[in-house]
Parts: sequence; C-alpha cells; structure tokens
Amino acid sequence: MPARTHTRSTTPAPGSVEVRLPWWAVALPALAFAALLLLIVGPGEARASTGDPALGRLLAQIMDLLSR
Repeated sequence: MPARTHTRSTTPAPGSVEVRLPWWAVALPALAFAALLLLIVGPGEARASTGDPALGRLLAQIMDLLSR
C-alpha cells in the first residue's frame, strides 16, 4: 500500500501572510542605493555653491523639523 504524499497547498494557512514581490520591487531600491552610494563615495569635482543662501536656510529648516 503506497504512502500518501502531502502536496503543497496554493492557499496560505489561516493566520499566515504570503508575500510575493515582482522583480522590480527588489531591483529598483537596490539600484537607487547603489547610485546614492556611488555619489557619496566619489563626489568628483564638488565645489561650494555660490547661489542664493535662501536654499541653504530652507534645507537647514527642513533638517531641523525632521530632527524633532
């Protein structure tokens, strides 16, 4: 008499969550992370900005609000 084999059910068990991500949901954040890392590591010929100081004040205020 052959033994019964358990087949995998396509429905998740009660109380469990099945998450399946498309390939781009993993690839795009990894690509963005790599691009930002390259910008940090190799700034190239970075120079100080000679533009309007209002932008600097705006960025400082945003950073201050986010740090609260």
